[in-house]
Amino acid sequence: MYDDEKAQVIHIVLKPGERLRRHVTPVDVVFYVLEGEGVVEIGGERRRVGAHTLIESRARIPHCW
Repeated sequence: MYDDEKAQVIHIVLKPGERLRRHVTPVDVVFYVLEGEGVVEIGGERRRVGAHTLIESRARIPHCW
């Protein structure tokens, strides 16, 4: 959707049972859950989240879904 050296906007669709692998980004990341639910891990903290939830992850902190 948008890709620049300082920011990215992407649309990710995860099917039940799929994951977004643990990784680190050089910029802050914001996730917005459009529908469904899942478990997000940022650093060592895990949380179950659902639709209409906004999640922030600071730069250089490992995160995954």
